Amino acid sequence: MTMTVKPPVTPGGTAPQTIGFLLLDNFTLISLASTIEPLRMANQLSGQELYRWFTLSLDGSEVQASDGLTVTPDTSTTVPLSLDMIVVCGGIAPTQTVANGHVSWLRAQSRQVKRFGAVCTGAWALARAGLLNGYEVSTHWECQAALQEAYPGIRLTPKLFAIDRERCTASGGTAPMDMILTMIGRDHGRELAAGISDMFIYDRVRGEQDQQRVPLKHVLGTTQPRLQEIVALMEANLEEPIDLDELASYVSLSRRQLERLFQRNLHCSPSRYYMRLRLNRARQLLKQTSLSIIDIAAACGFVSTPHFSKCYRECFGIPPREERLGWSSFSPVVSPTPGPVPLLDDSLTMEPVSRAMAALDRARGEPTYGSLRIAPRP
Repeated sequence: MTMTVKPPVTPGGTAPQTIGFLLLDNFTLISLASTIEPLRMANQLSGQELYRWFTLSLDGSEVQASDGLTVTPDTSTTVPLSLDMIVVCGGIAPTQTVANGHVSWLRAQSRQVKRFGAVCTGAWALARAGLLNGYEVSTHWECQAALQEAYPGIRLTPKLFAIDRERCTASGGTAPMDMILTMIGRDHGRELAAGISDMFIYDRVRGEQDQQRVPLKHVLGTTQPRLQEIVALMEANLEEPIDLDELASYVSLSRRQLERLFQRNLHCSPSRYYMRLRLNRARQLLKQTSLSIIDIAAACGFVSTPHFSKCYRECFGIPPREERLGWSSFSPVVSPTPGPVPLLDDSLTMEPVSRAMAALDRARGEPTYGSLRIAPRP
């Protein structure tokens, strides 16, 4: 016979809000910490157990984070808990780390638990379980295109986080802290949320309207409204690209003026900028979905697969098919076994595997790996 674990009543006469954190393999540790630490500080500053939390995995065994560190969960999903909210913590390769067991458990829990959340790429698990249909959802910008393609019933937003009725989702990094502080402020007052922010030297709690990526208007300032408008049109029309003459006419410019505007501010032609936007979207879909290369080419505005492959190779130095094969052959690095360091021979000892290097090796399968070049020092 199993019994449900129920939290005790606080001195104030109310039970603490109990949150279960479901850890997916290769979850991002910073997102987990950004979510849990404000809860800990809420209890400390209030002198009450306002929040209680448990970390969970399917079988209760250790879960490895994306940086190679491991977390031993408090319990497994087989242990019945009385939860007020479940938060899924995702990270690298969510399409591979979300298992059928996660989906089944989330669906079963939805019969008792009303509030669900996700941080970083954890929204993949909730979407697979059918728990995000019709809700506004925030996930890491790197995975937005793939998630929208796979689950058109959700309403993706570029915001840092979204709180839509009983669903709370944050994009990753430190954004979960903003989301949790907003929730704490709603639950227990803005003064407590501000106190937590002060303790963490977090000078500004970002709101629900803050965007994930720095908008172009902040890069260019307020002096280029026409350029901002054109880029927004480009980003909204990747599947059916707009002709440059038509783009120019939207903002009352000539084609020549449009060319000069891009060269002066973005140091490239408008056609090159537009092409890069489409190819970046294609790279995300190649890395994160099982869509065929033909379908990806069409989704990114290419009339033929050979033309798409040619442009992709020129941009990234590798054809789309090889890009996908490299992702498919990705396998996580196995953590070194604790204990004595093995010997190479009688005189040389093998150095332990660097956590940073192991994380870098895992990152080779990520869409942004190698997308920037660092200039060598003189």
